[in-house]
This record gives sequence, C-alpha cells and structure tokens, in this order.
Amino acid sequence: MQCDELVKYLDELLETAGFSDYGPNGLQVEGCLAVKKVVTAVSASVELFEKAIGMHANTILVHHGIIWNHERPLYQGGYKQRVKLLLENNLNLIAYHLPLDAHLQFGNAAQIAVRLGLRNREPFGEHKGNFLGVQAYAGGITHAEMEQRIRSEINRDALFFPYGPERIERIGIISGGGQKETNQAVLAGLDMYITGEASEFVMHLAQEERIHFVAAGHYATERFGIQALGDHLAETFQLDVTFIDIPNPV
Repeated sequence: MQCDELVKYLDELLETAGFSDYGPNGLQVEGCLAVKKVVTAVSASVELFEKAIGMHANTILVHHGIIWNHERPLYQGGYKQRVKLLLENNLNLIAYHLPLDAHLQFGNAAQIAVRLGLRNREPFGEHKGNFLGVQAYAGGITHAEMEQRIRSEINRDALFFPYGPERIERIGIISGGGQKETNQAVLAGLDMYITGEASEFVMHLAQEERIHFVAAGHYATERFGIQALGDHLAETFQLDVTFIDIPNPV
C-alpha cells in the first residue's frame, strides 16, 4: 500500500477535515512511498522510533505526533534526535489527535465504552464545533462495580471522586486531558464522567454537583483508539501492524 493512499483512507475514515485541532492530522514526516510494516503507539518519542527501527518498520502511526501549533521547538536535544531518526531511516510519521479521540467506532472514548460494557454511544463534549468523546448507558450499575471495571479494564491506579449516585445510568467519556469538560458532564445530567487527568478544581466541583469523576490517566485512556485503528488496518488491507506499548504514569 502506498503511504499517500493510507493517509487518504485514514483522513476520510476519521473525518479529519471537520476538526479544528492543535496540530496537523495525517502525515507529519514523509518517508518511504510504500507502506510495508506499521507500528502504532500513543505518543511519538525517541524510544518509540528506536523500537520501530529495531522491528524494521517503515511507517509509524500515533495519537500524539511531533508537530503542535503551540510549540516552536528548536532542532536540538530530544527533538533533533526524533527528526534525525525519522529522516535517516526514511520513516513515515502519521498522527491523528482529536479525530481519534472522538470517533464513534475507533475513538479512544468509544473503545473505553466498549471495554466497560456501556451501550448506545452518542457524541459528547463539544469543543470548537466538534465533539471530543462519547456518552453511553451503564444500565443502573452500582458505582462500586463500575469502579472495579475501570480499575480492571483501564487503569488500576485511576483516581476517583465518588460523589455521584449509588447507581449509574449515563456516563460521559473524554480521553486524555478532558478535565475542563467536567462542567459539560454536569450540565448534561450525567452520573459519572471519565477522563484522563484531574485539576485542583475538579474535586469540589464533583462534590458540589453530585457527580462521579474519574481521572484514569492520560496515557491509559488513550491506548485503545490507536490499537483499534491498527487492528482495522491490518484486517482491511492485510498490513503488518504492531502496537508498541510505552507506558506513561501520567
């Protein structure tokens, strides 16, 4: 498969044209024309690139790339090493950020909902005209049982502010750094809100608004979308795709 064909397919699948994002989605660094072996991962890093080279991959597909609108990095230190590894080894770097958070099938939030046994997924969490995650139904499960599911399926070290009802019907999910969207969960009347990170204000907000808040880890909540997308590519195009797990406690 040609790299431009792969990028075109992913752009259309994830509907990237409709997103106002923090950096470019799609191809970030051009390498070889033909895609032979793909590695997927959450975040671009020197460690990831070295592992990909060791596996003889020529295309890297990630959630967090190396180009961001808010950064103007100098080509020195770690950033220089990242670019050097990509260029010297003729590696393609492809990245999808918010579109991979939000997609109702392959998105991080949607995949978390599947793992937690939730049903009837709908878009949730409006941001600059786009939705960032999903809301879904838990069927009246107790909050203790849902906590156990989250610790088992997502992150055993997840942080809980358990101030919502005893039984949970509707849950909102936005992976990564979605703590600012807690207010949207409150306004939507949700019983629980799951995201990756917590800020200081969240505990009191959850307590006062009687909602369960869960910070299950930025990395931990963003592993699943890229894996599902890689599995889809492997099945659809018979590509050789391998997920590389580089855990991050944040």
